[in-house]
Amino acid sequence: MIFSGLVNLRVSLREEGSTEVAAKQTHFSPLQHDTWYCKISGMTVVDAGDQETGDKWEVQLRKGCLELAILAALWRDKLYGLEILRRLESDSDLIVSDGTVYPLLSRLKALGLVRSEWIESDVGHPRKYYALTPAGKRRALDMAKTWARFSSSMGKLLAPLGKGK
Repeated sequence: MIFSGLVNLRVSLREEGSTEVAAKQTHFSPLQHDTWYCKISGMTVVDAGDQETGDKWEVQLRKGCLELAILAALWRDKLYGLEILRRLESDSDLIVSDGTVYPLLSRLKALGLVRSEWIESDVGHPRKYYALTPAGKRRALDMAKTWARFSSSMGKLLAPLGKGK
């Protein structure tokens, strides 16, 4: 079957080394017989048949940054789960499912980096808010310094690629 056009998309891949992709509108077009091209917020995603040469490295890169992203999202304020998801999306273009974030929040809590508390809401049910502990703030600072060094080094290494050399 060959189709092309604007569609609504929500794909969940739960295998090892995969992630969830979510978008309200996505443009699909066929590249080859069994390979589909999809543009989401400037990110190219290729189906599992082309994962080895496609975006598997990008998936791993995003997974590796997720802990730092959550700690950074909690830096200023205590947030409940949906607010964390929204902050990740708005501030970093990371689209993450709640099935990914909540287990990571539980792990961060078990490590003593995050604390949680239930707070009554003016509208609806109580919400579980998450906040950084002092150890979580230290971890976030350490990770941010490591990220700055790493991204600076990679920037130097990749600079010639941007010049087309």
